[in-house]
Amino acid sequence: MVITGLETISSHLPASLKGKKVGVLCHAPSITREFEHITDIFYRSKECRLTAIFGPQHGVHGQTQDNMIEWDSLKHPVYGIPVYSLYGEHRKPSPEMLNNVEALIIDLQDVGARLYTYVWTVKLCMEACTETGIPVWILDRPNPIGALSFDGPLLKKEFFTFVGGASIPLCHRMTMGEMALWLREKYYPKCDLNIIWMKNWKRSMMFGDTGQPWVLPSPNMPTVQSAVVYPGTVLIEALNLSEARGTTIPFELFGAPYINSDKLKKSLDGRKIAGCAFRIHDFIPTFHKFAGELCHGIQIHVTDIRSFKPVETALEIFDAIIETSAEGSLKFKEPPYEYEYNLIPFDILSGDSGMRESLIKRTDTGIEKERWRGEIAEFRYEFSKTEAYLGD
Repeated sequence: MVITGLETISSHLPASLKGKKVGVLCHAPSITREFEHITDIFYRSKECRLTAIFGPQHGVHGQTQDNMIEWDSLKHPVYGIPVYSLYGEHRKPSPEMLNNVEALIIDLQDVGARLYTYVWTVKLCMEACTETGIPVWILDRPNPIGALSFDGPLLKKEFFTFVGGASIPLCHRMTMGEMALWLREKYYPKCDLNIIWMKNWKRSMMFGDTGQPWVLPSPNMPTVQSAVVYPGTVLIEALNLSEARGTTIPFELFGAPYINSDKLKKSLDGRKIAGCAFRIHDFIPTFHKFAGELCHGIQIHVTDIRSFKPVETALEIFDAIIETSAEGSLKFKEPPYEYEYNLIPFDILSGDSGMRESLIKRTDTGIEKERWRGEIAEFRYEFSKTEAYLGD
């Protein structure tokens, strides 16, 4: 049974936090296995005082649906303390927000994909707290897809945005605690960073092995299975293709009115993609892209978690769509995307322009995958030498 950082700190508050005014950055999954939310735990605590709550994209309780849908700060209706939005007017805590905070405690459930915004909110909080001399406490949680291999291109510095602020692979295998350590070592060496590590977690575990309840960390991440395919199919957000928002299994399904499902499935089956199978499944999204239109689609079924590579699979899917659709059918969306108004959305999600250019030129997919593998080998070696690395 995995014991999260929240469960540890709930039963034993570190001495350096006792008597302090604390702020908490959290969201819906910031709970114990008994379903107690972190804000309730700290509000009841007699050892410290909860003075501010901060929420990332989608809000403290998962209320906002999509990218660039902001939410406003408010006063907590029961506790009477400020609830600050870090996905609205501010994405980095202002000095005024931190005025009544002596320590910032962060408890966010990540999903193991570099472009998920929560860790970049953490990065901005580390920056703000370093500037104001406030200690940061990370409550570690499982990477739900830590058992998957590293996968995808490394993010290049010229493509840093709010969906990526460090040179790590798209599927990175790290926990929030490890990523925070990595960020401190790379960017904020003076940050007073403290981590309450999980107990009994191994990187080879899938989330079902942890004994922890799954609470969807964002509105379109309903299941762990969604998280498994997400590092690859999230790239669909930057295409004129539906990632099946507006259905009950987003990211597992994909499709568009212009797709020929039979031809596409035949092409995908012929590629012998490891760890998954493809099944024709049409759908009509209730909202988002192609809302109300029939999308000819495919569902990805992961059959072997140890050999499945979500980003490599997505590359093959996009190449197969180009191969089996009318010329020019698959298009790359133009900016803006997540507050970036100049760079191509697909590039900031994938990590650089390489994958997009290889698809446009119809370069052999094996060449593009080999490029990533070289980058991953260098990252893996560098990561293994750092304080952040906890082993395989």
